[in-house]
Amino acid sequence: MSFTSEVKDELSRVVPKRDCCPKAELAALVRVEGTLHITGNERFRLEVATETAPVARKVIKLLHELYGLKTELTVRRSVLHKTNNYLITIPSQPPLTAALTDLGVLDDTLGIVYGVPSRLTRRDCCAIAYLRGAFLGGGFVADPHGDFHFELTAESEVLSRDLVKLMKRFGIDARVTRRRGLYAVYLKGAEPIVTFLALVGAHRALLRTEDVRILKSMRNQVNRLVNAETANLQKSTEAALSQVEDIRSLAEGSGLDLLPPALRELAELRLEHPDVSLRELGELADPPLSKSAVYHRIRRLEALAAEIVNGDAGTSAPAGELDAGDRAGEGS
Repeated sequence: MSFTSEVKDELSRVVPKRDCCPKAELAALVRVEGTLHITGNERFRLEVATETAPVARKVIKLLHELYGLKTELTVRRSVLHKTNNYLITIPSQPPLTAALTDLGVLDDTLGIVYGVPSRLTRRDCCAIAYLRGAFLGGGFVADPHGDFHFELTAESEVLSRDLVKLMKRFGIDARVTRRRGLYAVYLKGAEPIVTFLALVGAHRALLRTEDVRILKSMRNQVNRLVNAETANLQKSTEAALSQVEDIRSLAEGSGLDLLPPALRELAELRLEHPDVSLRELGELADPPLSKSAVYHRIRRLEALAAEIVNGDAGTSAPAGELDAGDRAGEGS
């Protein structure tokens, strides 16, 4: 069973809070999944198709309870998708026209209504029921283990815009796109999807989505930390190799014995421990040095090595003195 089917199965079992809500839910189901046929003068036949058995049962139950309509159910098997398709037919009968008008499918002149009648969604509870019915009819939500994606299909731009307004009423930012002649109201990102699921009553699906979202967030955080640590390690390794090369240049040039004791000690430590960080290198010194002090002495060694490479060793500053930064770091 797909995640969408699981959500629809859960929503089909939600009991509306008030007696006014089932009408709004059925109105959305009929609007999104229904097909209206005109069979004669003020005679109509309605068909509602769905691939979800609980939704089919919900439609039949509401049609019987609210309007006492007779229904016919046909179950067809899709060879391609290997799923059942449920076709609910409401044949022409005296109460049908009044029911279609009450559900906002037809207006008082028996003309087609393309939007969402405000009288059906005046109360917040009815607006929520209408959104729940719209999802039961033409909703899709991707498995949270993949990309977060949510859609509600609509046959007209008017209906899609009205659905967007209903969602905005509850702080959900939705957008409309057109695809293959149909309109789709879609949500991107986990936050609005979670908000919608909580709003319409899909609490089990909500918890599952939240669990996956938290897991994804933790994985992303771990990946970022690992990537940052790897980059820092790479940078430190490259810096350490460069320092070793500079110290070897000094050893091959004027020799390390001519360096002042502090610089010579650090140069020898770096040659012995080419893979440790500056902080760890300072801890190996006697007495221990701060990272700042190690950094200053490394800079002195790099400068001396550069002078040798450039042939300016004779003009270098006296090597027997430490600058203020070197002295400040000793013993810290």
